[in-house]
Amino acid sequence: MNSRKGGRGRRVVLWRHGQTAWNLERRFQGSTDIELTEAGLAQARRSARLLAALRPDAIIASDLSRAAATARELAALTRLDVTHDPALRETYAGSWQGLTHDEILAQYGEQYTAWKRGEPVRRGGGELETEVADRAAPVVLNHADKLPDEGTLVVVSHGGTIRTTIGRMLALDSHHWESLGGLSNCCWSVLGEGARGWRLLEHNAGTLPEPVLGDDA
Repeated sequence: MNSRKGGRGRRVVLWRHGQTAWNLERRFQGSTDIELTEAGLAQARRSARLLAALRPDAIIASDLSRAAATARELAALTRLDVTHDPALRETYAGSWQGLTHDEILAQYGEQYTAWKRGEPVRRGGGELETEVADRAAPVVLNHADKLPDEGTLVVVSHGGTIRTTIGRMLALDSHHWESLGGLSNCCWSVLGEGARGWRLLEHNAGTLPEPVLGDDA
């Protein structure tokens, strides 16, 4: 799954959308289309100013409104068009969607625990994490392939989809994807293209990525 076409040095920034009311309520959104709060829009504007300094070459985004509105803030600063793709939507989680964290634990405790152990679980009868990666990672890699040498792609998506995409791009076993941890609203992770494929350079960052200097560079 590693993308090497067109030279080295390309970079993929995977950016989670801003805050929604359901985030505040710890309510599972999944593929439900929930808009940004005013605070979420402010987060997007702040982060967009930082990410614009990276001079991205392309922006792709989930078509759900919370991701689309986040992407729009970066597009306004960079004058880039946004390509929307439903393959970048959050995990469909069936009957979990709309429930709070406490309600999920109360109603689906065994299923939740199995998921956290890294077992393949159709949360609420929805998608497996590997199925999310199957639809999202190829889209990211396809757009990364179109970048120039040293180019940067910004992917505006959702926490679960970003984690599974990173796991797939790094060729990690799906059992270990949970170890990547979650993303805060409007934070991002950065993958860089190295000699042996994609490397995780930044995770859950909220400031501009800094170069790695020293023995591990």
